[in-house]
Amino acid sequence: MSNKYFLVFLAFLFSVSVYSQHGRHRSSLISGRVMSTEKEVVDFATVYLKGTNQGCYTDEKGIYHLKTTAGEYTLVVSAIGYQTVEKKVKLAKGERIKVNVTIAPAVKELGEVLVTTSGVSRVNQSAFNAVAIDAKKLHNSTQTLAGALTKVPGVKLRESGGVGSDMQLYIDGFSGKHVKIFIDGIPQEGAGAAFDLNNVPINFADRIEVYKGVVPVGFGTDAIGGVVNIVTNKQPGKWFMDASYSYGSFNTHKSYVRFGQTFKNGFMYEVNAFQNFSDNDYYVDTYVREFEIKEDGSVRFPPLDKNKIYHLKRFNDQYHNEAVIGKIGLALSFNYSHFYKEIQTGVYQDVVFGEKFRKGHSLVPSLEYYKKNLLVKNLDLLLTANYNHNITNNVDTASRAYNWRGDFYEKGSRGEQSYQNSESKNRNWNGTLKMNYHIGQAHTFTFSHVISDFERTSRSTIGASSKFTDFSIPKITRKNVSGLSYRLMPSDRWNVSAFAKYYRQYNKGPVSQNTDGIGNYINLSNTASALGYGAAGTYFIWKDLQVKLSYEKAFRLPTTDELFGDEDLEAGKMNLKPEKSDNVNLSFSYNHQFGKHGLYAEAGLIYRDTKDYIKRGLDVLGGTSYGYYENHGHVRTKGYNLSLLYSFSHWFDIGGTFNSIDTRDYEKFLAGSSLQESMHYKVRMPNLPYRYANINANFYWNDLFVKGNVLS
Repeated sequence: MSNKYFLVFLAFLFSVSVYSQHGRHRSSLISGRVMSTEKEVVDFATVYLKGTNQGCYTDEKGIYHLKTTAGEYTLVVSAIGYQTVEKKVKLAKGERIKVNVTIAPAVKELGEVLVTTSGVSRVNQSAFNAVAIDAKKLHNSTQTLAGALTKVPGVKLRESGGVGSDMQLYIDGFSGKHVKIFIDGIPQEGAGAAFDLNNVPINFADRIEVYKGVVPVGFGTDAIGGVVNIVTNKQPGKWFMDASYSYGSFNTHKSYVRFGQTFKNGFMYEVNAFQNFSDNDYYVDTYVREFEIKEDGSVRFPPLDKNKIYHLKRFNDQYHNEAVIGKIGLALSFNYSHFYKEIQTGVYQDVVFGEKFRKGHSLVPSLEYYKKNLLVKNLDLLLTANYNHNITNNVDTASRAYNWRGDFYEKGSRGEQSYQNSESKNRNWNGTLKMNYHIGQAHTFTFSHVISDFERTSRSTIGASSKFTDFSIPKITRKNVSGLSYRLMPSDRWNVSAFAKYYRQYNKGPVSQNTDGIGNYINLSNTASALGYGAAGTYFIWKDLQVKLSYEKAFRLPTTDELFGDEDLEAGKMNLKPEKSDNVNLSFSYNHQFGKHGLYAEAGLIYRDTKDYIKRGLDVLGGTSYGYYENHGHVRTKGYNLSLLYSFSHWFDIGGTFNSIDTRDYEKFLAGSSLQESMHYKVRMPNLPYRYANINANFYWNDLFVKGNVLS
């Protein structure tokens, strides 16, 4: 018997019971509607009279009807994930009264870790290893989205320089392309350099959700390391405005403004705009390649002394970006961003550039459609689509060679690294489909499908008089990820999910037939597909002590940069295979409020066994240094993370995290047919942080001078 009919049967039994006991008396009636504080209907909520056997459930419209006899009662309304509400009611004989009830999400707040039903509860009460940050507490600060993420256990942010520099976000030992970024559940693949997490101010977000390791099928992604979902404010006020400006070292300027309005008819608009600017002229400690210009114009190079280190200022590292994000209603949004970045060094720090730079812009419109009870009751549909039109210019036309002092000499040939003035046009379509089907309160089926279509074409002025000339072979990749899951949640104490994912990717692009990898291109294509699966469960051992366990056979498809490079400092590789990994997460968390004192503690264990790991390497070809990617046979990750947070009322909180993540090379033999054991067997993978920690403390002075003011 399905839950739907079982509930109807229970309601029938209640009505029979009421009739048999009180049929000789004139009945009274209590009816009404149950809504959430977010103005959403709460269906299948339990409504009963305390101390009696009289009760019922709300229907799909949140309406209930409850017959009883005259008297004074306590009406109790409860639903999974919401606070239980009790109301005193008094009924006269034969009287009919209407009692509408509003129930609020169950909220437990501690520092920057929230556990709520509305929003964050759907993260923390899920079976997946996930946590959320309340971004609102950090608004009007100089924090970026990336900086706020460092407070999450297992998360490490590493930047290669100042404002606008390359950023690596590590989650439990996996970094960069292993971690996928979403905004309101919409994938941000190919969003452009101006919209990196380390450029977007914290005010843009309402909260940040972090899924570590095993990822729900609802995201429809091929992440092995995890997912970061930026959730924006979905309930803005009637009229609002928020603005901030900051100035810092190295001539750094950051500003942000957000404003919008919601009209009486429900129509709303919102505009977010921000900019970052910095000269990034900070100091570095490095050796210097000296040179002398002789009287005849020739250049003499003294012997290089790498032991002699100088404290020198960067001089070609200015960066600025500007972005505008607009929303119309809850369905349509767009963002436009622009960036300019001077390139100080190549992939090695001793390679210095004095005039090389990169610039670009992108336009990203997005659409979202949501339909509740599609065709049949309890079937919900979410459709999203976005188009990313991104153009990047790489300019390297100087005929000079620089050293770290800023000194230069004329080379006699153009190009500090390689002579170019090129334009790359990236067109990226992303579409998502997500369907949820609920059977009662306990059973949920979810189906998702994500399609991503990417094409890059390039053109250059090099070799042409003054016009751009198109490269003849476009670079194309098409990715499809489908997922199906079932969740059993009989109570708010435990739930379990099982799922399967299907991955497919088609790649097509130019491959050089020359030994040096340059020129003589032919068009090649390949297709890869895989089937993944997994399960996740959570259980509240006690009211405040929760355990989570999850496993996934996961796959990660190569990204466009790994396949095709960036047309400048990174070289692509068309025949990369998808990474495949067995991921296991186990975590315990404790969250309790002792009056005004709050305590949150978390401990997690991580295990990843990865085959065909995509590793970045560095090489020099014809005097040009560049990065490249290749599959590496076998990598194993083990580790743990700890987190402890304490808060006192709304005045003070202090907390910290400690992480130990050990990623080692488990490819025993050298590549090829050789049986010679690799000297790197069981050695740590290079350039991955393996032990890191942070601590932070906050003091809040509430109602400073005027009620509502907060000094933090």
